[in-house]
Amino acid sequence: MRIPFDLAETLAVVVDEGTLDAAARRLRITPSAVSQRVKALESLLGQVLLVRSRPTRPTAAGVVVVRLARQLALLEHDAIAGLSGDPAAGARVSVPLAVNADSLGTWFLVPLATLAERHPIVFDLHRDDQDFTAGLLESGTVMGAVTSREEPVAGCRAVPLGRMRYHAVATPAFHDRWFADGVSVDALAVAPLIDFDRRDDLQRRWLQARGVEAGAPPRHYVPASHDFAAAAGLGLGWALLPTAQAAAGLASGDLVALGGPTVDVPLTWQQWNLRSPLLDAVAEAIVAEGRRVLTGAGGGLSRR
Repeated sequence: MRIPFDLAETLAVVVDEGTLDAAARRLRITPSAVSQRVKALESLLGQVLLVRSRPTRPTAAGVVVVRLARQLALLEHDAIAGLSGDPAAGARVSVPLAVNADSLGTWFLVPLATLAERHPIVFDLHRDDQDFTAGLLESGTVMGAVTSREEPVAGCRAVPLGRMRYHAVATPAFHDRWFADGVSVDALAVAPLIDFDRRDDLQRRWLQARGVEAGAPPRHYVPASHDFAAAAGLGLGWALLPTAQAAAGLASGDLVALGGPTVDVPLTWQQWNLRSPLLDAVAEAIVAEGRRVLTGAGGGLSRR
């Protein structure tokens, strides 16, 4: 049995775009032709590959085919570049990557900008908590991910990046209002805090380390890294900010430290275990920048 590349590619585009109509526009064919290609592939393989919902999503068998399509597209690019002797030769390749919000908001875009200057590449970024990005690798949705998972995902290789260090901070006015008598257990139990979303447990871990019932304080939810830091800077509540976002405010006096332990989140770069010059170049740039800006092994609380 052979899997035709054009049919596998069509399935991957349908999954990426979410609808047959959108896939048809990207492929410059009719929606009927897209549907016929998917049905032909399902008939060939004898399995349902696509759940025709909104958005469309692959079945377990479809995940395997989508991953194959992404790998073939990458290998095709590498082959064309190798034949021409020019790394920038060939069609522009879309590389899907997963990254946590704080990395995306601080250091992750820098190596991508450099890569985009040197290679015919575009990036399809999937933002999720670092505890969940590995799942996007397992499903074949992305080729590489910044994750807190140190053990390699099946079929992937893992490289430690370092630790993102977080500091508990607030504005001076917020501190004077809520912690005038010190950052005590009683004060922390009633002072408003900021969480990224309902899966964010950084503040919860820090409170528990201070002996505070983690569910007690009132909380704001601000699910965007830049806006999260802005909310803390406006005095909406206290929060844990990564060093890159907290340093300037602490140095200028616009923020004050609440003390207590820093929270260190270990980050790992994982990518498909596929020998590809382009994917290797992506990994090299991301790992180099991550290791440049992140904290090495050290103290503080660890979150996995």
